[in-house]
Amino acid sequence: QVQLVESGGGLAQPGGSLTLSCAASGFPFSSYAISWVRQAPGKGLEWVSGIWNDGSRTYYSESVTGRFTISRDDTKNMAYLQMNSLKFEDTALYYCGRGWGLPWASQVRGQGTQVTVSL
Repeated sequence: QVQLVESGGGLAQPGGSLTLSCAASGFPFSSYAISWVRQAPGKGLEWVSGIWNDGSRTYYSESVTGRFTISRDDTKNMAYLQMNSLKFEDTALYYCGRGWGLPWASQVRGQGTQVTVSL
């Protein structure tokens, strides 16, 4: 059974940091790119970041470039999203998904973890 489970979300102040984790199981993790996508209230899915299966290529949306860092540990079947300098507009439900970008990462994804940036 393919499963992706996100964790690490929560409440952060503007300028703060959070690290999201994604635990994968049920498929050959090292064979797949992993993406982080988010959905803010009332908005559609946004592809935030992606990392190729071998880690040789990464993607960041313009809105998070320079602030977020994606990584993976294939020995643990884990992916991470380090989020620094958080902004109000980063508030969203964050999902990790299997695949490079949308729509693929939205088709096999976890239940999400909520990130709220507030004073």
